[in-house]
Amino acid sequence: MGLAVLPPDSEDDAPVQKHAQDVDIISDSDESMNDEPSRPSKRARLSSSTSRTIVLPGEVITDESSWMRGHGTYMNDSSTIMTATLAGPLLKTNKLLSVAPLRARYNPEIGDLVVGRIVEVQKSRWKVDVAAPLLAQLPLSSINLPGGVLRRRTTADELQMRNYFQEGDLLVAEVQQIGSSDGTASLHTRSLKYGKLRNGTFLSVSGTGGGGGVVRSRRQVFTINSGAQGGGDVDVILGVNGYVWLSKHIEQAEDQGKMSGGVSISNLDDMVSSSIYSSQNDSIEEGTRREIARIAECIRILAENAVRVDEDTVVRAYEAAVDAEMSVEGQDELSVLDNIRRRIVDAAIH
Repeated sequence: MGLAVLPPDSEDDAPVQKHAQDVDIISDSDESMNDEPSRPSKRARLSSSTSRTIVLPGEVITDESSWMRGHGTYMNDSSTIMTATLAGPLLKTNKLLSVAPLRARYNPEIGDLVVGRIVEVQKSRWKVDVAAPLLAQLPLSSINLPGGVLRRRTTADELQMRNYFQEGDLLVAEVQQIGSSDGTASLHTRSLKYGKLRNGTFLSVSGTGGGGGVVRSRRQVFTINSGAQGGGDVDVILGVNGYVWLSKHIEQAEDQGKMSGGVSISNLDDMVSSSIYSSQNDSIEEGTRREIARIAECIRILAENAVRVDEDTVVRAYEAAVDAEMSVEGQDELSVLDNIRRRIVDAAIH
């Protein structure tokens, strides 16, 4: 069977451009091909409905001079045209326009609570992965040592560094300072609420961007009571860097110190013992492990749907997950999972 080759359409029958109905273009019949193409007479004005519009690098956002340029945008000094430099949703804050990247690395700031992983042991310091462009460092002088917090670090302490932290250990720390030359973060654990992590599970929501991730300047260490579901209390640590730690609740030395009259410089040495650097996990009941897994899945669902992760959203998502699981018994498994996910996101947003 032969194939019929049709002749190309003439220019008069060419389809009209799709953008002709959206943008009014000034056309001149006497314009030659060598002349510079004319610019549109008007551009689409930026409205509140474009706050979740996905823009691409090089795309023109607006040419109105009333808008201020934010992160992820570029504006030439001799022009009022604002273009995007990142791929992501366009965010509008009053008169400030910015683009949130779809995936981003953590930018350390002083005072941030972070969860990190030891990747290297060096002389008098540890290298820690905190999801930043550069590895953070934890100096030996910035941790509590058993037997005296104020004593001077010696060569013997450097030889015993692996007794405190070794490769693969997880810890929670605070950003103490940022290097002026390369921006390397320096951490410290000079508090009883910081240190090595155990009795739990680790998950990461870093690099999500697009409005997701852990909220800064909110309470990041809290406890969820899951006794009604047959589990114990679960401690939640939300690192600003996007690393999250969920563990069985254990009375810390600070809680014991409050019951005994408080923790001070004089009795802090008694509170700091070698047990805080132990890598041996305690016994965790089955109900507590189940609730830890439930909370971890709620946080993953929030991150996948670009919902900011903080104490309020996590608690609401956990309560919605428990209620949804109780109300959908006997239904199809796939529909149950979709229903639970939808109810978790709706509860966290509203």
